[in-house]
Amino acid sequence: MTKLLNPQEVIGLIDQEADIIIPIANGEPVRLLDILEENVDKLQGVKIHQMLALRSRPYIQGEYEQLKHVSYFLSGATRKVYQQAKMELVPNNFHEVPRMLQKVTKMSMIMTVASPMDEHGYFTFGTQADYVSEFVGKVPFILEVNDQMPRTYGRNQIHISQIAGFVEHNAPLTEEQTAAVSDKDLLIAASVIEDIKDGDTLQIGIGSVPNAVISMLKDHRHLGIHTEMLPDGIVDLVKAGAVDGTRKFTNPGKIVATFAYGSKKLYDFIDNNPVVEFLPVSIVNDPREIAKEKNIVSINATTEVDLFGQCASETVGGKYYSSSGGQIDFARGVRFAENGKGYICMQSTAKNETISRIKLQLAPGSVVTTGKNDVDSIVTEYGIARLHGVSISERAKRLIAIAHPNFREELLFDAKKNGIII
Repeated sequence: MTKLLNPQEVIGLIDQEADIIIPIANGEPVRLLDILEENVDKLQGVKIHQMLALRSRPYIQGEYEQLKHVSYFLSGATRKVYQQAKMELVPNNFHEVPRMLQKVTKMSMIMTVASPMDEHGYFTFGTQADYVSEFVGKVPFILEVNDQMPRTYGRNQIHISQIAGFVEHNAPLTEEQTAAVSDKDLLIAASVIEDIKDGDTLQIGIGSVPNAVISMLKDHRHLGIHTEMLPDGIVDLVKAGAVDGTRKFTNPGKIVATFAYGSKKLYDFIDNNPVVEFLPVSIVNDPREIAKEKNIVSINATTEVDLFGQCASETVGGKYYSSSGGQIDFARGVRFAENGKGYICMQSTAKNETISRIKLQLAPGSVVTTGKNDVDSIVTEYGIARLHGVSISERAKRLIAIAHPNFREELLFDAKKNGIII
């Protein structure tokens, strides 16, 4: 009996009021979502739960009463829709998403892209493990088999006996548009690089500053990787001999991530590569697991910081832009680690140096992602403000010292006026 499904058989597996879970990024099953939209009149009260949708679609735009999108992390496909109050956004820390989904949804069905089945009957989730791999054998799965999805290792396999069925849809994976690295990014990276030692394990986020950091690490040795998203630059570090994972305390010799998003170079690198292991986000991003890496270094980004050290990393100008992701997971994890170090990076100004990103108060409507008690160090092109264990007054002084010179006098005056600096 084949488990290859036609569109009507797919629709027949969807209950009324179903909660369908879709993975992050390239785990998004284009053909299966097409089938749902093409047969929307046969659905009733169905919700699709997903982080970081890649494509704008009619159901995401709120065009159907029968099919709704619930976001756990905004993207270019969902940002304006949320700002127009046409969809829901659920706050979360990334490592808690699997448990949250169990609590707030029926977990009716998981739909995901997979690499083709091997001779043993196993598919893999390819670039993914994220929040869906934890539910193999516990929740019904429908797969979209794509012969261009890499076959990968880790806890991201599923046997044909564990799925409700599959469809086939072969297409190239979506590739990330790499953020250009500026001179300011290189200055920020240079400050961070001074603190990274041979043998450290790295979590590196997305964006131009992390890209700059990666570009400057090729002369390091015995680095490890334990990161939520695996970016392109890791390939170059492995080829340069900088990354071998031999001094890691967990999964030694392995590059650990919960999903990968980059270019075809990255996707070719992870294909059939046993050194790379994709594990559920409930493991990769759990602060208790992160802390087992005694020499872990976390590098992330933010949009603005106030003089208490609070980081607004998911809003821009007071409007929602993304969500929390794993920033606080790693901020807490490095705090628990024996020699952990956490860096939250940003350029000191925005809009052609007319706005300071270091402020007395965050912009109205801004949401604090990483609180003052969890921040370790803030980095701009003017250096590092090490905030852990120092007073509010000293924090403000250190943050003003790495603000753009054009704003330091005003920040100092406001900080004294408001009793922040004594």
